Amino acid sequence: MLAKIDDAGSCMSRLFAIAPMMEWTDRHCRFFHRLLTRRALIYTEMLTTGAVLNGDRARLLAFDAFEHPVALQLGGCDPAALARSARIGEDFGYDEINLNVGCPSDRVQEGRFGACLMAEPKLVADCVAAMKAAVKIPVTVKCRIGIDEQDPDHSLFAFTEAVKAAGVDALVVHARKAWLKGLSPRENRDVPPLDYTCVRRLKAAHSDLEIVLNGGIASLAQAQAELGAIDGVMMGRAAYQEPWRLLQVDPLLYGEPAPFASPREAALALIPYIERELAQGVRLHAITRHVLGLFRSVPGARAFRRHLATEAIKPTASAAVMADALALVLDSNADLAHIAA
Repeated sequence: MLAKIDDAGSCMSRLFAIAPMMEWTDRHCRFFHRLLTRRALIYTEMLTTGAVLNGDRARLLAFDAFEHPVALQLGGCDPAALARSARIGEDFGYDEINLNVGCPSDRVQEGRFGACLMAEPKLVADCVAAMKAAVKIPVTVKCRIGIDEQDPDHSLFAFTEAVKAAGVDALVVHARKAWLKGLSPRENRDVPPLDYTCVRRLKAAHSDLEIVLNGGIASLAQAQAELGAIDGVMMGRAAYQEPWRLLQVDPLLYGEPAPFASPREAALALIPYIERELAQGVRLHAITRHVLGLFRSVPGARAFRRHLATEAIKPTASAAVMADALALVLDSNADLAHIAA
């Protein structure tokens, strides 16, 4: 495992990461996930260079210090704009800058960034080199194994050579092609087949480059099984939709105690954050929408979800709604011994 030591002396590891997900991994989600695991590397939603350079930076880039280690994911294709955006991200205190070369949406393609950049490895290399020259924190890339008719054994390996020569610090590989012709972004998350062996071959060919596997990682047991061949794993939807899994990250992957003994304890620890954010004008649902999958096979889990779904959306909803929802959960079997990896 490769790791980075930050200025404070703490270790930032890519052994396990939670994927950047549009409309999901906002600052409230990241704070909640950090309650469940102290060691996972967490990512922002993708922010375009246009948004970073011209938008409300305080709103878009702000995060709680508790979130560290946290990476900023950028979308763009102009080296100068990415360099400026990366420098702004570093100034805000992010621990890593990640370039999105994997998103297949039409809007992203129209902007000439995301997965379509798999066809332009030299341009991506120029972007990486510009960001590396602009910041002192790590610069990484998240990509697919290829797009459309590309042969990953050629295109992915050539792409890797290009960004490696530009000084990229790590490569996160979503082990699916992006089919830009004929599939929707949603379909691109499931329809193209997974090819983990391709990523393993890539790592074998580049033993000196940190490579993280993404795509279809559904459990920590699966993550552990993959770690023998690659440097790290990134979990996406399973981490978001079933966040109870994250309580096992620190014990199973880092040999450290879990932050809390049960999902309920972690949820109770979220209440002070909720109170603080509500006082700043945040609506309760903006926070509680991220916790709906926290309980699995626990009596009262359905009542917990139903209460939050109906009550947290009300304009006057307070932190008491969260406390009342938790009161519906019987915690007798919610300790870590009953959470499957």
